[in-house]
Amino acid sequence: MASHPSSEIHTPISSEEIARTFDEEVAPVDLSGYRFEDWVTLAIFWVMCGCVFLQFFTRYVLNNSFGWTEEIAIYCLVAVVFLGSVMCTRQSRHIHVDLVFRHLPARAGRMLATFVDLTRIGVFAYLAWLVWKYSSIISDEMMTTIQFPKKPVFMVVFAAFVLMALRGVQVMIGNLRRGYSILERPDAFDAPGDPVKGA
Repeated sequence: MASHPSSEIHTPISSEEIARTFDEEVAPVDLSGYRFEDWVTLAIFWVMCGCVFLQFFTRYVLNNSFGWTEEIAIYCLVAVVFLGSVMCTRQSRHIHVDLVFRHLPARAGRMLATFVDLTRIGVFAYLAWLVWKYSSIISDEMMTTIQFPKKPVFMVVFAAFVLMALRGVQVMIGNLRRGYSILERPDAFDAPGDPVKGA
Protein backbone atom coordinates (compact mmCIF):
# COMPACT_ATOMS: atom_id res chain seq x y z
CA MET A 1 0.00 0.00 0.00
CA ALA A 2 1.47 3.35 -1.05
CA SER A 3 1.93 5.93 1.64
CA HIS A 4 -0.03 9.15 1.49
CA PRO A 5 2.01 11.98 -0.12
CA SER A 6 1.49 14.28 2.87
CA SER A 7 2.58 11.71 5.48
CA GLU A 8 5.72 12.58 7.41
CA ILE A 9 8.93 10.62 6.95
CA HIS A 10 11.19 10.37 9.98
CA THR A 11 14.77 9.30 9.32
CA PRO A 12 16.10 7.16 12.17
CA ILE A 13 19.08 8.70 14.00
CA SER A 14 21.42 6.97 16.40
CA SER A 15 22.35 8.19 19.86
CA GLU A 16 25.95 8.67 18.65
CA GLU A 17 24.77 11.05 15.92
CA ILE A 18 22.73 12.99 18.47
CA ALA A 19 25.74 13.18 20.81
CA ARG A 20 27.95 14.47 17.96
CA THR A 21 25.64 17.46 17.43
CA PHE A 22 26.75 18.78 20.83
CA ASP A 23 30.38 18.71 19.70
CA GLU A 24 29.77 20.99 16.72
CA GLU A 25 31.45 24.35 16.96
CA VAL A 26 29.04 27.15 17.82
CA ALA A 27 29.32 30.23 15.65
CA PRO A 28 30.50 33.33 17.53
CA VAL A 29 27.79 35.72 18.65
CA ASP A 30 27.72 38.90 16.57
CA LEU A 31 26.53 41.93 18.53
CA SER A 32 27.78 44.47 15.99
CA GLY A 33 24.29 45.12 14.65
CA TYR A 34 23.09 46.58 17.94
CA ARG A 35 23.40 50.23 18.91
CA PHE A 36 23.29 52.24 22.13
CA GLU A 37 19.50 52.66 22.12
CA ASP A 38 19.06 48.89 21.80
CA TRP A 39 21.00 48.26 25.01
CA VAL A 40 19.06 50.96 26.85
CA THR A 41 15.83 49.35 25.64
CA LEU A 42 17.03 45.96 26.87
CA ALA A 43 17.86 47.39 30.31
CA ILE A 44 14.43 49.03 30.62
CA PHE A 45 12.81 45.80 29.45
CA TRP A 46 14.45 43.90 32.34
CA VAL A 47 13.35 46.57 34.82
CA MET A 48 9.81 46.07 33.48
CA CYS A 49 10.15 42.29 33.86
CA GLY A 50 11.35 42.77 37.44
CA CYS A 51 8.33 44.95 38.23
CA VAL A 52 5.92 42.45 36.68
CA PHE A 53 7.50 39.57 38.61
CA LEU A 54 7.39 41.59 41.85
CA GLN A 55 3.73 42.43 41.19
CA PHE A 56 2.92 38.76 40.60
CA PHE A 57 4.93 37.59 43.63
CA THR A 58 3.50 40.12 46.07
CA ARG A 59 -0.07 39.66 44.84
CA TYR A 60 -0.31 35.87 44.55
CA VAL A 61 2.35 34.63 46.96
CA LEU A 62 2.37 37.25 49.73
CA ASN A 63 -1.27 38.28 49.17
CA ASN A 64 -0.21 41.90 49.69
CA SER A 65 0.63 43.48 46.34
CA PHE A 66 2.82 46.53 45.81
CA GLY A 67 0.63 48.96 43.91
CA TRP A 68 3.53 50.92 42.45
CA THR A 69 4.89 47.98 40.46
CA GLU A 70 2.05 48.10 37.94
CA GLU A 71 2.48 51.80 37.21
CA ILE A 72 6.26 51.51 36.86
CA ALA A 73 5.84 48.49 34.55
CA ILE A 74 3.44 50.50 32.37
CA TYR A 75 5.89 53.38 32.06
CA CYS A 76 8.70 50.93 31.30
CA LEU A 77 6.52 49.41 28.57
CA VAL A 78 5.99 52.87 27.06
CA ALA A 79 9.77 53.40 27.01
CA VAL A 80 10.42 49.95 25.50
CA VAL A 81 7.87 50.53 22.72
CA PHE A 82 9.22 53.92 21.67
CA LEU A 83 12.92 53.09 22.05
CA GLY A 84 12.29 49.79 20.25
CA SER A 85 10.84 51.82 17.39
CA VAL A 86 14.25 53.40 16.95
CA MET A 87 15.65 49.96 16.06
CA CYS A 88 12.75 49.39 13.66
CA THR A 89 13.50 52.72 11.99
CA ARG A 90 17.21 51.96 11.71
CA GLN A 91 16.57 48.54 10.18
CA SER A 92 13.62 49.68 8.02
CA ARG A 93 11.32 47.22 9.80
CA HIS A 94 8.28 49.41 10.38
CA ILE A 95 5.15 48.32 8.55
CA HIS A 96 5.17 49.59 4.99
CA VAL A 97 3.30 48.94 1.75
CA ASP A 98 5.45 48.28 -1.31
CA LEU A 99 2.69 47.17 -3.71
CA VAL A 100 2.67 50.49 -5.61
CA PHE A 101 6.41 50.29 -6.21
CA ARG A 102 6.01 47.04 -8.17
CA HIS A 103 3.99 48.86 -10.81
CA LEU A 104 6.02 52.06 -11.06
CA PRO A 105 8.92 52.76 -13.42
CA ALA A 106 12.29 52.70 -11.63
CA ARG A 107 12.77 56.49 -11.72
CA ALA A 108 9.29 57.21 -10.36
CA GLY A 109 9.77 54.56 -7.67
CA ARG A 110 13.07 56.15 -6.64
CA MET A 111 11.46 59.59 -6.38
CA LEU A 112 8.51 58.26 -4.39
CA ALA A 113 10.83 56.32 -2.04
CA THR A 114 12.85 59.50 -1.39
CA PHE A 115 9.59 61.35 -0.67
CA VAL A 116 8.65 58.59 1.81
CA ASP A 117 12.05 58.94 3.52
CA LEU A 118 11.65 62.72 3.82
CA THR A 119 8.08 62.37 5.09
CA ARG A 120 9.16 59.85 7.71
CA ILE A 121 11.88 62.17 8.99
CA GLY A 122 9.43 65.09 9.07
CA VAL A 123 6.78 63.09 10.96
CA PHE A 124 9.28 61.90 13.58
CA ALA A 125 10.67 65.43 14.04
CA TYR A 126 7.15 66.86 14.37
CA LEU A 127 6.15 64.18 16.90
CA ALA A 128 9.32 64.94 18.89
CA TRP A 129 8.32 68.60 18.98
CA LEU A 130 4.76 67.70 20.10
CA VAL A 131 6.05 65.48 22.91
CA TRP A 132 8.43 68.26 24.00
CA LYS A 133 5.52 70.73 24.15
CA TYR A 134 3.32 68.25 26.00
CA SER A 135 6.03 67.42 28.54
CA SER A 136 6.39 71.12 29.35
CA ILE A 137 2.63 71.29 30.03
CA ILE A 138 2.66 68.34 32.46
CA SER A 139 6.07 69.10 33.97
CA ASP A 140 4.62 69.33 37.51
CA GLU A 141 2.46 66.18 37.32
CA MET A 142 3.45 63.33 39.60
CA MET A 143 2.90 59.61 39.19
CA THR A 144 -0.15 58.18 40.91
CA THR A 145 1.41 55.61 43.25
CA ILE A 146 4.82 57.17 43.98
CA GLN A 147 6.01 60.73 44.37
CA PHE A 148 7.99 60.89 41.16
CA PRO A 149 7.41 63.25 38.23
CA LYS A 150 6.02 61.96 34.92
CA LYS A 151 8.27 64.25 32.87
CA PRO A 152 11.24 61.81 32.66
CA VAL A 153 8.96 59.25 30.98
CA PHE A 154 7.97 61.78 28.35
CA MET A 155 11.60 62.81 27.94
CA VAL A 156 12.38 59.20 27.02
CA VAL A 157 9.59 59.31 24.39
CA PHE A 158 10.95 62.66 23.15
CA ALA A 159 14.47 61.20 22.90
CA ALA A 160 13.07 58.19 21.04
CA PHE A 161 11.39 60.40 18.43
CA VAL A 162 14.56 62.46 18.02
CA LEU A 163 16.55 59.25 17.54
CA MET A 164 13.96 57.96 15.06
CA ALA A 165 14.32 61.16 13.05
CA LEU A 166 18.12 60.87 13.11
CA ARG A 167 18.02 57.19 12.19
CA GLY A 168 15.57 58.11 9.44
CA VAL A 169 18.19 60.50 8.05
CA GLN A 170 20.76 57.68 8.15
CA VAL A 171 18.36 55.35 6.34
CA MET A 172 17.66 57.96 3.68
CA ILE A 173 21.38 58.57 3.12
CA GLY A 174 21.93 54.80 2.84
CA ASN A 175 19.07 54.53 0.35
CA LEU A 176 20.45 57.38 -1.75
CA ARG A 177 23.95 55.86 -1.80
CA ARG A 178 22.62 52.39 -2.58
CA GLY A 179 20.19 53.64 -5.21
CA TYR A 180 17.18 51.78 -3.82
CA SER A 181 15.22 51.31 -0.59
CA ILE A 182 13.34 48.44 1.00
CA LEU A 183 10.20 49.73 -0.71
CA GLU A 184 11.72 49.30 -4.15
CA ARG A 185 13.60 46.03 -3.57
CA PRO A 186 12.31 44.27 -0.45
CA ASP A 187 14.02 41.00 -1.44
CA ALA A 188 17.47 42.63 -1.12
CA PHE A 189 16.81 43.37 2.57
CA ASP A 190 15.92 39.80 3.55
CA ALA A 191 19.19 38.27 2.36
CA PRO A 192 22.01 37.31 4.77
CA GLY A 193 24.00 40.36 3.63
CA ASP A 194 21.22 42.74 4.66
CA PRO A 195 22.04 46.23 3.32
CA VAL A 196 20.80 47.96 6.50
CA LYS A 197 22.63 45.73 8.96
CA GLY A 198 25.63 47.96 9.23
CA ALA A 199 23.66 51.19 9.61
